[in-house]
Amino acid sequence: MLEELGEPYQIEKVLTGDGSTRRKKHLAVNPKGQVPVLDLGGEVLTEVSAIMLHLTLAYGANIDLDASPNKLVRAVEWMNWLSSGVHAGPVTQCWNPARLTDDPDHHSSIQAKGRARLRDVYNLIEGRMPKAGYTLGGFSVVDPCLLGYFRWGNRLGLEMRSDFPNWTAHCLQILDRPAVQTVLKKEGLSVWE
Repeated sequence: MLEELGEPYQIEKVLTGDGSTRRKKHLAVNPKGQVPVLDLGGEVLTEVSAIMLHLTLAYGANIDLDASPNKLVRAVEWMNWLSSGVHAGPVTQCWNPARLTDDPDHHSSIQAKGRARLRDVYNLIEGRMPKAGYTLGGFSVVDPCLLGYFRWGNRLGLEMRSDFPNWTAHCLQILDRPAVQTVLKKEGLSVWE
């Protein structure tokens, strides 16, 4: 979103898989031991929903964002569900079963249940995606978030292109945005792997 908004920013990469978010340096910034973190220069924001809402309200006039109360409420609804119902649920089950049990004998069954749940929630997302256009009508903070979840679906072995055609069309539309192309190139990322 910062690239979309044309606001200057610096990135500090923190790997979640290697324990970096649990180290003293990161915990001093975010005691929750998580990412993302947005340092506003003396004040820190955490949680995707809060960060995206802040960026929309503070800088949304820089691009064509619909920041009407109804659209903002719908955006918060989407983002809270993505964070709690998708990320903290089946995504965590698939990628990090150790967060849910200390018994490694149960990891594979937790991951299997996570994959089944992931397909269910991804089907819900597909059902809410428009056949064309952005998620909430005009471009919103939800759209880049859904691109990230689309990428995760590919990384977790779902057949995103064939099983989720509306979401795939949405993804292709987002990938056409110059800011998205810039970020993916800078980060060396692809949504297809």
